[in-house]
Amino acid sequence: MTKWKAVIIGFILAVAVKSFFAPYEFAGLLIVGFITGYIAHDGALGGLWNAAVAGALGTIVSAVFFILAITFGGSLYGIFGGLTGFTVSGISSVFIIIGDLIYYAIVMGITGAIGGALSSKK
Repeated sequence: MTKWKAVIIGFILAVAVKSFFAPYEFAGLLIVGFITGYIAHDGALGGLWNAAVAGALGTIVSAVFFILAITFGGSLYGIFGGLTGFTVSGISSVFIIIGDLIYYAIVMGITGAIGGALSSKK
């Protein structure tokens, strides 16, 4: 049911939206979800599933990049570097990461279903 080509493309685009187009995140996720669902060519349910998986992977990778940036980049600021920065950023952002997982999966899943439904029509 998971089309990994569509998921990987959607994942890369989701990370790009989160990293480079943060002010336009909602619109970008709508477009990325549609593209992912359209590439899947698996109907509405398949498009929803593939876009949701791509959004979840994008959220996880973005969170890992954030934690690494805080851990290594924060070492310039003293107390926020190294193991302390990793622990503080990991504990304080776990709820934000879970919220982002749900947000990305829902937003990308809805438009992924639309893209999948449009691509499967004959």
